[in-house]
Amino acid sequence: MQMRFIFASRNLFHDRVRFIATMVGIVFSIVLVAVQLGLFLGFEGMITIMIDHASADLWIIPNGTKCFEDPPLIDERQRFRAISIPEVTDATAVVVGYAQWRLPSGATTPVFMVGSGRGAAELQPWNLIGGDLHALSVPDAVAVDQFYFERLETTGLGDHAEIHDQRVRITAVTKGIQAFTVTPYVFASLEQARRYVGIPATKASYFLLRVSSAANIEDVRNHLRASLSDAEVLTPMEFHARSRSFWLFGTGAGFALFGGALLGMIVGTVIVAQTLYSSTKDHLSEFATLRAMGSSRLYLQMVIILQSVLSAVIGFSIAAVISIMMMRVTAETPLPIVITPTLMTVLFVLTVVMCMVSATSAIVQLMRIDPVTVFTQ
Repeated sequence: MQMRFIFASRNLFHDRVRFIATMVGIVFSIVLVAVQLGLFLGFEGMITIMIDHASADLWIIPNGTKCFEDPPLIDERQRFRAISIPEVTDATAVVVGYAQWRLPSGATTPVFMVGSGRGAAELQPWNLIGGDLHALSVPDAVAVDQFYFERLETTGLGDHAEIHDQRVRITAVTKGIQAFTVTPYVFASLEQARRYVGIPATKASYFLLRVSSAANIEDVRNHLRASLSDAEVLTPMEFHARSRSFWLFGTGAGFALFGGALLGMIVGTVIVAQTLYSSTKDHLSEFATLRAMGSSRLYLQMVIILQSVLSAVIGFSIAAVISIMMMRVTAETPLPIVITPTLMTVLFVLTVVMCMVSATSAIVQLMRIDPVTVFTQ
């Protein structure tokens, strides 16, 4: 094995220009795949951020709702029907929708309002770095994320603005609650959110339910389905999957990201294949000599495979460092690149597989070697 490794490493490093070209191809390929898949994970997390942070066992959503951001309205009577079921311990209304935030300069910018009642089931802002969550009960109070200070032309706590021609005051500041649509999230009390969005007091966007710990959630859901009209009852995971599927695949965003990753793999495979093929062709006489000396075809194939694996390990190491740096740079951007340990493992496996596939052309060339050529030179 040691001799095979020495032979493989010598072939790989013999031509430095070719080695650099190979590394560039692998690194470019893996970084592109990492960025595309990292954006996919970041996009996925931002799509469902509100659903994932709601304290609910079940969601009552209007029929036809495809994602969290754009639901039809649902009647308040559905909440009373839900809470009449003994196993349902709490039912809280949530209102979401777009409104206009008037800037000090006189211009306006769209914001996405989120209003929730208070209770065991609720959707309140999290990661507070300033202010008090209970202050949102004040009629004109709102919470915004510090990421959007510049866009909203505010400096934070205590500042005033207008939403839907109504005066508001920032009483809470969060960190890390960013929208994938780039429209700032603004939290308010349920009643105020209704006023800002223009929703009647008898309507809501969703109802969040908490179920008794002794109850079977599936049984409660079936009971709710039988008693509710014009509404669906979903678990958080089901609503998560529906919103994710709509934005990633219903809009084509997911296919675009996967397409970029596939392109990166193809580019990397072609470059590595060309390099290994050229290297094998340049050393045909040496391989032929080894065959004439009695080396098996398997031995020579292992040399090529070791060469490809060595290329994969070196290229992946460089690409991993670059990918982690990009992840840190984009951590505070509207669409961060998310690199998880699982994704890093997948990328390493993909790199090895890519280089192993690339070795096929070199192995085919190797199998055509005739040991007799050694004696004719």
